Amino acid sequence: MRNIAAIFCLTIAVLLGGAGTSWSADFQKGLSAYKSGDFETALREWGQLAEQGDAEAQTSLGHMYRRGRGVRRDIEAAAKWYELAAKQGVTSAQFDLAEMYANGQGVTPDYRDAVKWYRLAAEQGRADAQYSMGEMYRRGLGVPKDFEAAAKWYQSAAEQRHTGAQYNLGWMYANGQGVKQDNLYAYMWFNFAESPGANHPTSGDKDRIAELLSPDQIKAVQKLVRDCVKRKFKRC
Repeated sequence: MRNIAAIFCLTIAVLLGGAGTSWSADFQKGLSAYKSGDFETALREWGQLAEQGDAEAQTSLGHMYRRGRGVRRDIEAAAKWYELAAKQGVTSAQFDLAEMYANGQGVTPDYRDAVKWYRLAAEQGRADAQYSMGEMYRRGLGVPKDFEAAAKWYQSAAEQRHTGAQYNLGWMYANGQGVKQDNLYAYMWFNFAESPGANHPTSGDKDRIAELLSPDQIKAVQKLVRDCVKRKFKRC
């Protein structure tokens, strides 16, 4: 969920004007240094940009401090840089800051602040933030417990093939929690969640639902699956 490669592989837009072009070139210099293991140069290049307000550099500094790359590991400093970038709309910084509030890393634990930053990242389409919003609503952390809202956020993440969200959405359909009980949709989402690399074993749940379905209903699920894939998981 916290894949640093996703940050460093972002395409950096070249801003108009001489200053913007210089910032982009300096960020790339820091990125090249980081990839080669020259953390000292990366820290110097990104540090200068971050102090000038460059959001991507601020995010990257947050990662360096969080992981102790080229600097002494400093979770509080990481949170500071993430927050500066998060306020500028960087979704990865918003998500990582939310994780820190949820787990009390570098900041005082606060589920309401976690929800605030998860929501901002989720509204920009980040799947793991959408999944986390589902978790917060399902468990009543930082927000009133709301199964319908949880199902909505799981659906958004599930449509982006987040296997954890697919599993939880299947479970909610199986149990009629936040959605109308529907074994066909439960079976469909459990099947998607069982894709290679998934971290959520579903065989027990899937088999339990399968025992309740007739052969015609199994065929109906197969059609649901085909239609969902054709629509690229939208409106499933």
